[in-house]
Amino acid sequence: MQNNRRTFLKGSAAALTGAICATKAPYVFAKKTVTLRVMGTHVTLQEPLRRRAMQELGIDIRFEPMGSAAVLQKASADPASFDLYEQWSDSINVLWYAGAIQALDVDRLTYWPEINDLTKTGKISPDAQTGAGDAPNKILFVQNDGLLGPKPTKQISFMPYVHNVDSFGYDTRVIAEAKGYTEESWGWLLDEANRGKVGLVNAPTIGIFDAALAAQAQGLVRFNDIGNMTIAELDQLFAVLIEKKQSGHFAGFWTSVPQSVEFMVNRRVNIQSMFSPGVTACKGQGVPVRYAAPKEGYRAWHGVMCLSSKTTGHVKDAAYEYMNWWLSGYPGAFIARQGYYISNPQRSRPLMSEAEWDYWYEGQEARAGLTGTDGKLSVKAGERRDGGSYTKRFSNIAVWNTVMDNYDYSLDRWYEFLNA
Repeated sequence: MQNNRRTFLKGSAAALTGAICATKAPYVFAKKTVTLRVMGTHVTLQEPLRRRAMQELGIDIRFEPMGSAAVLQKASADPASFDLYEQWSDSINVLWYAGAIQALDVDRLTYWPEINDLTKTGKISPDAQTGAGDAPNKILFVQNDGLLGPKPTKQISFMPYVHNVDSFGYDTRVIAEAKGYTEESWGWLLDEANRGKVGLVNAPTIGIFDAALAAQAQGLVRFNDIGNMTIAELDQLFAVLIEKKQSGHFAGFWTSVPQSVEFMVNRRVNIQSMFSPGVTACKGQGVPVRYAAPKEGYRAWHGVMCLSSKTTGHVKDAAYEYMNWWLSGYPGAFIARQGYYISNPQRSRPLMSEAEWDYWYEGQEARAGLTGTDGKLSVKAGERRDGGSYTKRFSNIAVWNTVMDNYDYSLDRWYEFLNA
């Protein structure tokens, strides 16, 4: 009996050890080998961020950057092709109603309480203008009926992170520098004085609003709601744009920030739609580009980080780790150096120098030369950020990047315009 008991205990111990290993091993194995596939654009899918995140989180991260239209098309059609999606808030309605993304649990987002009011209410301050179109709060919260809306709930469609306001840049060697918020106008893009030297961004959900703001500023078209144009209004707008294009008004349509820089550096254009990194790059190459603060207001955008509807288990856990990492401080400080903001900026402030914070967030004069994300000088001592402070810029929004009700029709008209 003793031998039998000893054999039983030995066998039980081995079985117990095996059970423990069987219980723990998959977790340990998954923790070491889980791969997180992140689909998005080059704006945020930057190699230094990927390396830093892998080092700090201990997970394998693979970036798949593409153009804005391509990434949205692939993600909405094939949610199994990614785990996390990074792009702009105008993609949310498409992704959500296609069933490509799943709701996020705010209780799993470590820094959710720190995210500022811009995302949660649509206003950076109580007296700020919200702007037309899909302000992020309008499409953030998952409502009880499964639709997206502004009423706060415990589930959200995306994690807010990077954001900015866009306008147009102009070469002050050719176009006299004017005062922001009072003199600079979107109408300059369609002004005959700039004929043949105008560029637009070739992105239908972005360029269409630049063009619409310009047409309205010139008094050529009037919109009841510029964030949700009717078919009749779209027809009026594109009649203007096609006529302008056929008369040689536009010098080109850029599809990437480097191409927009090339347009300016080579003097192909004097004025064009621009993103903040492009303006910074032009200045770094000695081209005096001013980033306008239009009196009509900015076109604003908000970055979104979304979880694929197909992502589960340890990969889902890793996705939450990565999302939390993005709001942990370092990424926000990194992205500020290319002119972008983060949703909980106070977390990043200690990782920025006082000179950086005062220039990028407060709109103050640079007390010293500042470097960009590439480590090269991007801001000279004595310069001020065009448009001023974070609060000032986001208090003057004309429209948010938006997928309108007549989105499909606007796409057809946009491509007709490009081919005219």
